[in-house]
Amino acid sequence: MLLHLSTWPEVEAYLQQSTGIILPIGSTEQHGPTGLIGTDAICAEAIAKGVGEATQALVGPTLNVGMALHHTAFPGSISLQPSTLIRVIKDYITFLAKSGFTTFFFINGHGGNIATLKAAFSETYAHLADLNLANSDRIRCRVGNWFMCPSVYRLAKELYGDSEGSHATPSEVAVTQYLYPESIKKAPLNPNVAKGHPIYGAANFRHNYPDGRMGSDPSLATPEHGQKLYELAVKELSQSYLEFLNQSVF
Repeated sequence: MLLHLSTWPEVEAYLQQSTGIILPIGSTEQHGPTGLIGTDAICAEAIAKGVGEATQALVGPTLNVGMALHHTAFPGSISLQPSTLIRVIKDYITFLAKSGFTTFFFINGHGGNIATLKAAFSETYAHLADLNLANSDRIRCRVGNWFMCPSVYRLAKELYGDSEGSHATPSEVAVTQYLYPESIKKAPLNPNVAKGHPIYGAANFRHNYPDGRMGSDPSLATPEHGQKLYELAVKELSQSYLEFLNQSVF
């Protein structure tokens, strides 16, 4: 059940059965010469929809732009400031909480969002308490990073070894290839890919990682790999969501 394809009476009826909602969040940023700029949002959205179908949970609209300031020296990358993203997440949760939702499970596709999400959760708890919202003490938030699911990580390492890298990875590219086979990209990739540099500002990132990759070889990706990774992520995050939902019931 997708929120944007539902009516308010349908949502009202859903809330009689469950107060949980899944919110996909990703990023719009460069993913090397062959990775789609929307990779992080594409993966999070598709996996969230799969989890929603598996658990009969409502899935909210995707937050397509995240915290990706360090990628913005590459054309096409878009970022929110961390403070802006915190306000966006706080507003999302606040108005959904006013409707009666209490359990918010964010399915995340971008590592750069993790710290900001956790900060947003803390601010939101305090904000809702200050509002004296009737159910403020029942609000629970959690982030599930699909790429960090143990089963996904194990398969990625099995398929790609050290060539998985940490950005523009073959695993995330494979998932986009499975979802959008008509948009598979090819380009020459330097085998001497940069890795191991700390991340500072955008100009520094592009200087140290000139083609946008971080130790990865996305040429190893295939749509078949992507399907397996997608299915593992959906299975594991479905279990995580249901466990979180049950823990949140008073």
